[in-house]
Amino acid sequence: MSDTVIKVEALSKSYRLGAISGGTLRADFSRWLAKMRGKEDPNSKIAGVGSQKSEVRPPISDLRSPTSDLFWALRDVSFEVKQGEILGVIGRNGAGKSTLLKILSRVTAPSSGQVKIKGRIASLLEVGTGFHPELTGRENIFLNGAILGMSKSEIKNKLDEIVDFSGVEQHIDTPVKRYSSGMYVRLAFAVAAHLEPEILILDEVLAVGDAEFQKKCLGKMKDVAGHGRTVLFVSHNMQSVATLTNKALLMAAGQKQFIGGTSEAIGHYMAEAQSDSLFFSDEKHGTEPKIIFVKMKTSLEGNVHIHSDPLQIEIRINTPIPINGACVSIQIFDSSLINYLHVWTHDVNLAIWRKPGTYILNCLIPKLRLYMGRYRLRVFFSEPPGGQSFKTLDGICPFEVIMQNTHRLFQWWPNECAYLEECQWNIHAVNNE
Repeated sequence: MSDTVIKVEALSKSYRLGAISGGTLRADFSRWLAKMRGKEDPNSKIAGVGSQKSEVRPPISDLRSPTSDLFWALRDVSFEVKQGEILGVIGRNGAGKSTLLKILSRVTAPSSGQVKIKGRIASLLEVGTGFHPELTGRENIFLNGAILGMSKSEIKNKLDEIVDFSGVEQHIDTPVKRYSSGMYVRLAFAVAAHLEPEILILDEVLAVGDAEFQKKCLGKMKDVAGHGRTVLFVSHNMQSVATLTNKALLMAAGQKQFIGGTSEAIGHYMAEAQSDSLFFSDEKHGTEPKIIFVKMKTSLEGNVHIHSDPLQIEIRINTPIPINGACVSIQIFDSSLINYLHVWTHDVNLAIWRKPGTYILNCLIPKLRLYMGRYRLRVFFSEPPGGQSFKTLDGICPFEVIMQNTHRLFQWWPNECAYLEECQWNIHAVNNE
């Protein structure tokens, strides 16, 4: 596999709905025998369950048909991960992400297809994974290390570093059944990241931790990959995925929809989740001046905009009556209703709107330097300040700013600031010997 550490070929996983066995001893024995021989399951209603051979893939709409007693959590998924890569895995709930990670972690077996893995795997799939509740935190560290094939001396050398990173030193000799979910995750991540597995697999467990610990975890994952190890990272936080990864796998309905650059994968994901939300339309013409259309063009599909990329906003105004002087303004605000940007145009010297008709305004912001986060538009159409207000559109065109392709010596973290500006530094020494 050269530098390929994970190779997934035509991977499928099905579950039989409403049953935990074949219903009879004979059916269960037939299924077991077929599996041992590598042949087709004779009790399956869809050919190929238990087979290592790929088959014709039905449409997505058929994968989870209510008329079938088989539920396909994964269907014909293939991809490769290279050594040292951090692969983001994204998709809606129920897309098959967790099932994929469970198969890679050998928690469950596939129905068909195969997985080739080179190296030891440490997985953190849910709170408490791999921990025995009756053992103390210290004992669970040694247990997890032994499972990964490490010697007692190797684990001892890492013990202080693990405990310090987790921040649970005061409770390290307490049975973990008395830990909070946050403490569980702190210790579990510290163990998984510091016991030097070749592959680290993480599901959406970091959402349990506080913001400061999430920041530490993201930094540690960068460090892990920098030392030639591989990370698979599942998250619904697109900024975390954009910050940490350069490559992402998009899953939908148990199938691979896209694998490639993180920016493009996020664009496809957001387009599916927020289609057609980047414009406002109200084409009904009345007797009063009004805004009839607003459209924003982000640098990526799906309402995602890269910091410092140009942002375009188109506004259409209908004026059934003449207006002597008017103003159109745009504000960009966040979920806390804080305005971060305000641009406007006044009709002072130009004779626009002074004749009835429809007018198109295009606003180009050459470099939108908003910091990472989620934002919306507020658009005003009125007479000059102090005059009549014709129309206000509030909370339209939701979009997200990410820091992809914007580099610095240390990482970008949420909530650090609201706006970034370019600057020049001039540094000189004074009376230095």
